[in-house]
Parts: sequence; C-alpha cells; structure tokens
Amino acid sequence: MLVLTRKADDAIVIGDSITITVVSVEGGVVKLGIDAPKEVNIIRSELLKEVENANKAASKQHDDSFIEAYYTKYKS
Repeated sequence: MLVLTRKADDAIVIGDSITITVVSVEGGVVKLGIDAPKEVNIIRSELLKEVENANKAASKQHDDSFIEAYYTKYKS
C-alpha cells in the first residue's frame, strides 16, 4: 500500500485517466473528489462489504430452504 500525505486541493493521478483530489479536510473528515472514466466502478468499501454480506445471507437462506425441501420430498 502506498501512503501519501496530501493537503486540501492536492491531487493524485492513477494511470492516465483517474485523478483523486482532496477537496477538504475538516474535523478529521477528508472529502475526496474522484475523476474517472464511466467504465471504472467506484464504490465505498463499507458498501461493498454490506452487499457481499447480504448476498451471502441470501445464498445461505436459499441453500437452507433447498435442503429442507429436498429432505421433505425424499424422507423415508
């Protein structure tokens, strides 16, 4: 992981097409502006983890209901 120190209005360029700019720093909160092509997906990591957890929970519920249906159908 590359760790950089930046001040408000400083920017970082990634590759040829992504620029991240420090918009402001206030009370321990850093606001970033991200300029990237439309085909680049940008999502906050905590939201991505939320979606992954929801998908895992939904998959588990599906697996459990399938097992219960199978057991009910084929029990002796």
